[in-house]
Amino acid sequence: MSGETGLKPLVTTVFVPAAIFGIGQGAAAPVMALTARELGASVAVSGLIVAVVGLGAVLGDLPAGRIVARFGERRSIIGGSTVGAAGVLVCLLAQTPWMLGVGALLTGLANAVWGLARQSYLADAVPIGLRARAMSSFAAMWRLGFFVGPLLGAAVILVVGARGGFMVQFVGVVLSGWLMSRVPDPPRRPAGTAGTHATLPSILRRHRKLLATLGAGSLLMGAARASREAVLPLWAAHLGLDAAQVSLVFGVGAAVDLLCSYPAGHFMDRYGRRFIAVPSLLVIGASYLALPFSHDLLSIGVVAVLMGIGNGLGNGVIMTLGADIAPPATRAEFLAAWRLTHDTGMFAGPFGVGTLAAVVPLGAAVAAIGGAALVGAGLLFRFIPVYSPWPPPTASEPGSSPLEKQEA
Repeated sequence: MSGETGLKPLVTTVFVPAAIFGIGQGAAAPVMALTARELGASVAVSGLIVAVVGLGAVLGDLPAGRIVARFGERRSIIGGSTVGAAGVLVCLLAQTPWMLGVGALLTGLANAVWGLARQSYLADAVPIGLRARAMSSFAAMWRLGFFVGPLLGAAVILVVGARGGFMVQFVGVVLSGWLMSRVPDPPRRPAGTAGTHATLPSILRRHRKLLATLGAGSLLMGAARASREAVLPLWAAHLGLDAAQVSLVFGVGAAVDLLCSYPAGHFMDRYGRRFIAVPSLLVIGASYLALPFSHDLLSIGVVAVLMGIGNGLGNGVIMTLGADIAPPATRAEFLAAWRLTHDTGMFAGPFGVGTLAAVVPLGAAVAAIGGAALVGAGLLFRFIPVYSPWPPPTASEPGSSPLEKQEA
């Protein structure tokens, strides 16, 4: 079965809703920090509000595995979309920075459930030989939304102001949630494993070595990838660019991001996960180190393109690694723990930028994130399992699963 034929059934069930959801996310991403500034927040507080989206995802990861395991992907997405739509409305109507933070928290909670449900679905439904392409294609469609979203958001912003980005996000959350509510859950696992559930604390204890090593690389990748949503708008504002120009910069970077996504999945399936994961973080780290040297729309656009290349190469890496190492009997619960490492980084990155910006120049805070990305590249190089032969043995063979090899 070719990759294109094997992935075709996922177009309407996974990829199109992901693109619509991404349009909303992309439209709102450039304006969160700018809206906080408009409401009177400082640069540091604005960065922290962006980080609250990541905090919501971290908090959402805690129950998400049990929610998906108990209620299934479909009902979990309906609930997550409802919470997400409420959060966007709070952002849209916020009159103070703390109200904006509450809305950001709710959208992060929704993102955790939404993302885990789709990852669990793909891990169950896609053969391992197509896994990286499926995960990267899912991420690519999300990134397609991040390309279209800022451009659409820029048009709406010109008409109604900066909060127009939240209006686009609201429509995206509601529409994607409705589309995915019409898709049945995949077949459940055989009866012998269907009742095997584990709590998140037990999963964290059982796999603590894996999560402390490979998971640390996942955390730093999350920090590096999420920080651009705080760093680019704040640096652009520092240079005097307006909201529409910031959305344009995001859109250009997202276009490059999108173009790199599917080839990254193809190379991961052919040459292994490390082949793409490590260069991804090296490029992202270099882009952060270069950002403080940008001084106008053109130069910040060049850095956004470099960030887009790094992010595009990394699309699907964490989801693919999680699916590779997840024990089949407790897949949803393990994926929740695995996503917790990445989403903790997605919170910690913007939070770190906001915290550092309060005590050091913004350029120094940006450089620190770049250094963290380079450390993350080293961790992924060291701890990503190397499968021999490729693809890895089935999990049914005792002692041969990637998870067991990594933790041996």
